[in-house]
Amino acid sequence: MKVNREKKTATFASIFGEDYDPNEVIEKDNGSVKLKLDELVPFKDHPFKLYVGDRLNDMVESIKNLGVIVPIVVRKKGLRHEILSGHNRVNAAKEAGLKDILAIIKEGLTEEEAILIVTETNMMQRSFTDLLHSERATVISTRHNAIKKQGVRTDLLKEIEKLSKAPNLADIETSCPVGTKLDSKSEVGKKYDLSSRSVARYLRISKLNTPLKELIDEGKIAMRAGVDLSYLSEENQEIVEAIISENTFKVDMKKASALRVSAKNRKLRWEKAVSIISGEWAKKPRKPAEVKVKREIISKYFKAKESTKTIENVIEKALEMYFAKEKDLGVEEEEVLE
Repeated sequence: MKVNREKKTATFASIFGEDYDPNEVIEKDNGSVKLKLDELVPFKDHPFKLYVGDRLNDMVESIKNLGVIVPIVVRKKGLRHEILSGHNRVNAAKEAGLKDILAIIKEGLTEEEAILIVTETNMMQRSFTDLLHSERATVISTRHNAIKKQGVRTDLLKEIEKLSKAPNLADIETSCPVGTKLDSKSEVGKKYDLSSRSVARYLRISKLNTPLKELIDEGKIAMRAGVDLSYLSEENQEIVEAIISENTFKVDMKKASALRVSAKNRKLRWEKAVSIISGEWAKKPRKPAEVKVKREIISKYFKAKESTKTIENVIEKALEMYFAKEKDLGVEEEEVLE
């Protein structure tokens, strides 16, 4: 018997690493293991809001009565295990007084594959329309990158589904992280019933820092304004977030566009950013710059005998036509984006 125990320990040590403790991990027949709850750590920068209130309480009561039926999914992280799927189950299990939980340990994952498990297993249990804007941005960005990137394991989620036996899973064909090499934005749009333009917006939102994403969720930054802000450097995003958080300001498309222009190729000045975000900048009357038309341009379009008044009238009409056309194109663009 002693020899058998040593062989079993050696086998697990080879799988889980030299820090494996046989008293800490107990293998089950279905491939899952029992892990201590206090040895688990959440996924770094977990993008989904955790259950609170009645939803959490219902899960706690269910676990008290039935236990945790569906194993969580984790990966080894130093001496601990990082949760990939099951953050709410872990929280509820702790509230229910459990000390350990069944888990499936995934090994050899790339970071892309790990975040795919985090996002896709969450989507198996939720509706896309129920997600916050920041959560949608993470889901779309992850799937978009998976479609574009070669070498992602297409069997990964199918395996997770088989092992976890989770209910209400999406169809395998639609949950597969990569498929036919088509336009990635179109493929993602089909998955979530979004236009390519909407997908593009969410891809930009995913580039915002976490505090700015939360401000979008709270309605303090308009969705499309967030797109403009996503072009700011990390340092400039921090300045914008600090100004919004310290006051009751909101950022619309006009303010975001002004911030983007002001920050182009340089760091935002705090005073200028405050002026834009507070709305003071828009209140200041600004005189249009005086422009002199070069003689070469005048001679290109007008005869030498034309009077100054005639030239001015023609230029004015040309400008009216130009800006009218720009306005029409802007309206058409807005209709497409809706």
